Amino acid sequence: MEAAWQCTWSETKAFEPSNDFSKPKKYILSMFPFPSGRLHMGHVRNYTLSDAFARYYRQQGFNVLHPIGFDSFGMPAENAAIKNGSHPKGWTYDNIDYMKKEFASLGFSFSQERMLATSDELYTKFEQGFIIDMYEKGLLYRKKGLLNWCPHDLTVLANEQVVDGCCWRCDTPIVKKDMNQYYFKITQYGDELLEDLKKLEGGWPKQVLTMQENWIGKSNGLAFDLFFDEASKAKLGGAFERFDVFTTRPDTIYGVSYTALAPEHPIVSYMIDNGLLDAQSIEQIQEMKNSSSIDRQKEKSGLALGLNVIHPLTNESIPVWIANFVLMDYGSGAVMAVPAHDERDFDFAQKYSLPIHAVIKPAEGEADVSKAYTEAGVLFNSEQFDGINSKEAQSKIIEYFESLKLGQKTTNYKLKDWGVSRQRYWGAPIPFVHCDDCGLVMEKKENLPIALPEDIVITGEGNPLEKHPTWKHCSCPKCGKEALRETDTMDTFVESSWYFLRFCASPENWEREAFSGEQIRYWMGVDHYIGGIEHAILHLLYARFFTKVFRDLGYVSFDEPFEKLLTQGMVLKDGAKMSKSKGNTVDPDALIQKYGADTARLFILFAAPPTQELEWNDSAVEGAFRFLKRFADRSQNVNKSNTIPKIDHASLSKEEKHARKKVYEALKRAQEVYEERYTFNTMIAGVMEAMNALNEQNNREVWSEGYWILTSIMEPIVPHLCWELSHTLFSGKNLGAQSVCEEVFEVEALTLGVSINGKNRATIEVSVTASEEAVIEAAKGAVEKWLEGKEIVKSIVIPGKLVNLVIKG
Repeated sequence: MEAAWQCTWSETKAFEPSNDFSKPKKYILSMFPFPSGRLHMGHVRNYTLSDAFARYYRQQGFNVLHPIGFDSFGMPAENAAIKNGSHPKGWTYDNIDYMKKEFASLGFSFSQERMLATSDELYTKFEQGFIIDMYEKGLLYRKKGLLNWCPHDLTVLANEQVVDGCCWRCDTPIVKKDMNQYYFKITQYGDELLEDLKKLEGGWPKQVLTMQENWIGKSNGLAFDLFFDEASKAKLGGAFERFDVFTTRPDTIYGVSYTALAPEHPIVSYMIDNGLLDAQSIEQIQEMKNSSSIDRQKEKSGLALGLNVIHPLTNESIPVWIANFVLMDYGSGAVMAVPAHDERDFDFAQKYSLPIHAVIKPAEGEADVSKAYTEAGVLFNSEQFDGINSKEAQSKIIEYFESLKLGQKTTNYKLKDWGVSRQRYWGAPIPFVHCDDCGLVMEKKENLPIALPEDIVITGEGNPLEKHPTWKHCSCPKCGKEALRETDTMDTFVESSWYFLRFCASPENWEREAFSGEQIRYWMGVDHYIGGIEHAILHLLYARFFTKVFRDLGYVSFDEPFEKLLTQGMVLKDGAKMSKSKGNTVDPDALIQKYGADTARLFILFAAPPTQELEWNDSAVEGAFRFLKRFADRSQNVNKSNTIPKIDHASLSKEEKHARKKVYEALKRAQEVYEERYTFNTMIAGVMEAMNALNEQNNREVWSEGYWILTSIMEPIVPHLCWELSHTLFSGKNLGAQSVCEEVFEVEALTLGVSINGKNRATIEVSVTASEEAVIEAAKGAVEKWLEGKEIVKSIVIPGKLVNLVIKG
C-alpha cells in the first residue's frame, strides 16, 4: 500500500508548489543532510516534523514549498575516498541516490523538481558569482592567519579535529602555521546581527537567541596602551614601545598586578625570532600554541618574559607574562590581569605566586583575598575613586582615562571574521587567480563555474588541486598572461548559508539564475525552519549574515531568513545518543520493512514533544503499529460517502454524543498544535481518545463522521494509510480543511452532587434548563432514605455544582 501511494505521488507530482502567487503561502524547510548514504533516526524525526507541517498546510489551502537538498561538499566525502579508494564525487552522488529512495520510502512530500546538491556545478557557479560580488563590496579579503596544520597530512585542521594537540586522523602533533586565508567580514554586521535577535523573539527558542548573543559577545569597556619601561625597550631592541589591552572592568584598574600576552602575540614571536628566549621557554610556548583554544582554558600555564610595563595611573612596574588562556582572536591578544577580582587571573597568580591586590570590597564587610571577589562593591585602594560603587566607577574611570588621553571607551566582540579557506579538494573552488603582474584577480563571471577537475588522486596528503598537473594553470582574467588559479576551496558552511534562497527558483529559471526575484518576494521568509539545536550558532548565524549581505547587494529586501525555528531534541537509545560506535543505532530501512513508514512516523511524533529528547522504545513502536491496525480495521464501520454526514445531534444517545465530542476535541487540538504548540504527541493522544469513544457506540453515521475528521487529522502523520482510507471511503474529498461543529460541545445535562448537612450522599443529572425547584425535587428523590423522619430546614443550590439540603431531627 505504501509503495503504491509513493508511486502515485511521484507520478502526479503531487507535492510541487504552484506558481499561483495569489494563494497564501507556507515555506516549510528542514535543515538539509550531508549525504552519508544512510538516514538515521535523527533525520527521520527532523523530516517527519517538517512533512507534517507541509501536509497540514496543504490541507488548509496554502501553497506550500517543502524542498530538500544535500549539503554535499566537505571532508567526510574526501575521508571516505581515502578509506575506500573511491572518488569523492562518485561516493557522494551514489549516497544521494540512496537517500532519495529512503526519503520516498518514508512518504516525505518534498518537491522533486527543486531538489539540489551543493556540489552541483550549477550551484557552484551561482555561489562563485556571489563570492565575486562580496569581494567587490569589500566583504571578502585575504590575509595571513595562524591555522592548525598537520605536517604529515599536509592539511589545515579545524579546532575540533585537534585531539590532545595531535591530528585526529594520524596522531601527528600539529603545528600553528601562518598561512594566507580568505575571510568574510562578518564583524561588520556584528551590531545588526545582535540587534535583530529582537525581531526573532517569539519565533525562535530563547535558548538559541541567548547562544547567538553570547557568541557575538558584544562588550563595552576601556582600551588603553601599556608602555614598556626603559630596560624592556632596550631588551626588545626598540622594536616595541607598548601594546594595547582591552578590559570590561576598568573599575579594577588599580588592582592590576601582572599583564599577559597570548603565545601567538607579535612581541612573543619577535622574542623567539631574535633569540631573546631560551630553548625550554620556546618549547613551552610551542606547546601552548599547539593546544586547542578549549584546552587552553582548562589548565592554566605560562611563563615570565622578563619584561615590565608601567601602570598608566600609578606608574608602578608590572611584569609581563605569557599565559595560555589569552587568545589572539579576542581583543588584542593581551590582557591586564587583576587576580583579586577575576577567577582565571586568580588561579594563574596563585600558581606562579604573583601579587594579589584587592581594590573592591562588599558594601558591608572587608575584602577577602583568599578568593577572587567578582561581585559589585565599593572601591578602595583606588586613589580618588575610593568609596565609589564599582558599577558607577567604570564610567568615571573611563572618563578619567579619556581626559588624560590615556585610553578610550571601546566596544569589543567575541565574534571574529569568518575564515573560509580550506586546503582540501572536495569543496567549491574560490574564484580567484594569482597573477605576478596584477596580484589577486577575480575570475570573470562569464567563465564560471570554476569546476573541480575529476582526474585527481586522493591520498590524504596535501591538497590534490595543488598537485594537479594542469588545473591550476590559467590565464589572468585582467592582463591575459600566465597565472595560477586559487587552489583553496570554501568552507562548506558557505553553501548552507544561502541554500534556502536557491529553492526560490522555479524549474523554468533553474538554469538561468540562482533564484527568482518574484519567487523570493513570495516565498521568503521561511515560515517554519526545523533542525537540531547543534546548529544554533554557526549555521544559523552565517545564514543570517548572508541574508543581510544579499540584502545590501540588492538580491533580497528582507533582514532575516527564518520566521519560526523549531529545534528538535536528539533520539536516544539506552540513555545515549544513537551512534555506530556505541552500537545502539536503529536502521530506518529495517524498521520500514518490518512495520511500514507510517508506524515509524507515528512513533517518532508520539513518543515525545519535538523539542525534547526522544528515548527509543521497541514496545512503543509495536504499540504504534497495533494502533494503526485498529485504525484500519475499524474503518469497516464507516459508510462510503463523498460528503461528511449530516447528523441530528439532539436525537443521539449519550455515548454517540460523547463520541462526536471527542472527535471534534481532537480536531481542535490538532489546529492548536500546528499553529501554536507543536506538541504532536498530545494531538495523537486526542485521536486515540476519539477512537476509544467511537468504539463505545455503534452508530455508523457517527463512525463515518469520525473517520472523515480523523483521517484528515492523521494524514500529515501517517499519510499512506490515511490516503488509502480516504480514497476508499470518501474519494479523497475529506483531505482538506475541516470545520469544528460547535453543537457537540453544547451541554444538555448537568451532573450535580447532592449533600446533606455538607456530607456527600448522591449525584443527579438534570437538564441545563431545569428550574431551581425541579433541581431540588430531583435532589430530594435521590437521597430519600436519608430524609425519612427529618425536617428540611434549608435547600441550597450552587449552580452547576451541587445541592445541599440542611436538615434537623
